[in-house]
Amino acid sequence: MLCVSIGRTRHKMMIAEIQEAARRGARFMELRLDFLAKAPDFQRLLGHKPCPLVATVRRQEDGGRWSRSEQERLTLLRLCIASGYFDWVDLETDIADKIPRFGKVKRIVSYHNPREFPKDLEALLQRMGQQDADVLKIAVRAEHPADNLRVLSLIAKSPKPLVAICLGDFGIASRILAGKFGAPFTYCAFNKERGIAPGILSMEEMQKIYAYDRIGKHTRVFAVVGDPIEHSLSPLVHNAAFQALGLDCVYIPLRVPKGELARTLQAFEQIPIEGYSVTLPHKEAAAQLAQEKDELTQLTGSTNTLLRLSDGRFRAVNTDAPAALQVLGEKLESLPGRPQLQNLHTLVLGAGGVARALVFALIRAGAQVTVANRTLARAETLARESGCRFVEWNGRYQTRFDVLINCTSVGMFPQVDETPMHHSALQPGQIVFDTVYNPETTLLIREARERGCQVITGVEMFVRQAALQFRLFTGKEPSLELIRKTVRRALSPVQLREEEELPDEDSE
Repeated sequence: MLCVSIGRTRHKMMIAEIQEAARRGARFMELRLDFLAKAPDFQRLLGHKPCPLVATVRRQEDGGRWSRSEQERLTLLRLCIASGYFDWVDLETDIADKIPRFGKVKRIVSYHNPREFPKDLEALLQRMGQQDADVLKIAVRAEHPADNLRVLSLIAKSPKPLVAICLGDFGIASRILAGKFGAPFTYCAFNKERGIAPGILSMEEMQKIYAYDRIGKHTRVFAVVGDPIEHSLSPLVHNAAFQALGLDCVYIPLRVPKGELARTLQAFEQIPIEGYSVTLPHKEAAAQLAQEKDELTQLTGSTNTLLRLSDGRFRAVNTDAPAALQVLGEKLESLPGRPQLQNLHTLVLGAGGVARALVFALIRAGAQVTVANRTLARAETLARESGCRFVEWNGRYQTRFDVLINCTSVGMFPQVDETPMHHSALQPGQIVFDTVYNPETTLLIREARERGCQVITGVEMFVRQAALQFRLFTGKEPSLELIRKTVRRALSPVQLREEEELPDEDSE
């Protein structure tokens, strides 16, 4: 079950969010009374409460906004209990013994540490278990992805029902996987932009992307690892495909700092996570960690997919290059005369992980390839290893090409006014393929269309590589159109939503 946290400074806006959250399916809500600029008017606020409510008045040292005295806070908590409006009250472990149980109001005894990850969590849990609580809650700042597992493992050890979550962007996994470990509920925010808690997901994300209420003990788990990871579209795509096929699976984002991939994979063996999508900066490290590798991974030393084998080892598969060749092949098939890749000169811009995979795959397919990169030494190394030609960065303008493939990040959001190739070098009939997918219509793609070129966008490559990963993960065939629509909706500058956002009016 989801507990939807609502925190606004004005009564009017808190009431509006309570009503709207109920309309969108919320069945349990936490009201963050510490957000209110004025003393709460229970009659006005809760005259028509739609579902069970938790009263929370969080101190600043615990990550809240309460700015008045501690005595006033304790008085307000007692009023919440006695008022008859609240079904639950959240009491920090250090004050829980000072406020006795009253009536039918249930008690969440909690510990919040937004600053660090304590070393004595097990001892803390045992002390909290001796207090008068219906549910215990521990929320601490994650300092490493592995902290998610240490916190979630407390749930099975707890003497009472326990909500155990990590705060911050390292801790998102704990919020999504709480139900799999047996937590009675987890928290989300009706409006996460209000600063309810670091790393908290929105009600809409938990309902629509992660389908939290469907996650249980036997749910299979997959993930994307990278740093940064917050803008990855992979959770949107894979979870949408899981839900469309009715699969008991969830796909989560994991922020993993460079150099920490091995430790993270080892920690998440407890679940276990059955497959990973791998993005920067871990593609080379993932290839090194895998005990089995497809040919492309062996050639390039880089991979974007890890599959957990039955014995716990990993198999590395590169789906970037097959996806690129697939969309390129379809484009060639659609052209008059159906030109063959082997007869075309291909210029690849970049020498990073994606470029390496594509160059090796193109060479294997018989293409005539030239590489240009801003760092000449990397282009030279790739050319030597793959058997293609290379030129210095400025030499790209003196290089003949029928197919141009941009594997650099030039033109990616937010630098949308940049292009890796001046439009004067583009000629009608050439194929221009940009692997950048955010935005889909990069400046390179727009100018290529205007010059009469055939174009392939990064969205098409992303869709195909995601579909290939999905097949590897599940053995099932996803809908390409569903993936495409999901990606384009996420990238739309004005995202179409079923409901409009509530107005942002928090000044008194």
